[in-house]
Amino acid sequence: MENYKKEFIEFMVDSGVLRFGEFTLKSGRKSPFFMNAGGYVTGLQLRRLGEYYAKAIHQHYKDEFDVLFGPAYKGIPLSVATTMAYSELYGKEIRYCSNRKEVKDHGDTGILLGSPIKDGDRVVIIEDVTTSGKSIEETFPIIQAQGDVEIKGLMVSLNRQERGKGTKSALKEIQELYGFAANAIVTMSEVVEHLYNKPYHGNIYIDDTLKAAIDDYYKQYGVQQEVE
Repeated sequence: MENYKKEFIEFMVDSGVLRFGEFTLKSGRKSPFFMNAGGYVTGLQLRRLGEYYAKAIHQHYKDEFDVLFGPAYKGIPLSVATTMAYSELYGKEIRYCSNRKEVKDHGDTGILLGSPIKDGDRVVIIEDVTTSGKSIEETFPIIQAQGDVEIKGLMVSLNRQERGKGTKSALKEIQELYGFAANAIVTMSEVVEHLYNKPYHGNIYIDDTLKAAIDDYYKQYGVQQEVE
């Protein structure tokens, strides 16, 4: 596992974004872990978050894209932080773009904010986490409507590796439905690999009991290992 992935897992724990215990998800599933990207609230956290996204995007898409598109609302700060980090880390100027929930009819009009998207642009979509693909369903036609645009792929922070609407993971469903790559900075398998029975800041975040709960959860809701 790459060092930046290990650092990102620890960063999620330090930020209180990734927690372990008993949680009821919107889907009604009882999960032994929970991720809340709303926990990134400081300038330092956003700077580091942008760096981890930039490293993952560079690993998967190199410099072969022009625009980072962050669906409203959580995708807006993600796209801004990551474009800044990408420029600093790799010396390539990319543009950020997001959609508005409502079309603005005065001043800077339209449904987009940030950079316009034009013919020939290559776009990477950036999100925190996806479980159903609903936001992609909403933003995919918005991006396509801007012209002859190529969507290179999607990058999220954590692949929960559980079933979406069907028998495959949400990321795999998106990849097959829309025809572009869907990747994550880390997978839940990598989180378990890095934290299981290994002390971090004097704590064991995934002990035998929690590991058994995670295993049981995936027996019920998990998917077989998928190649990204």
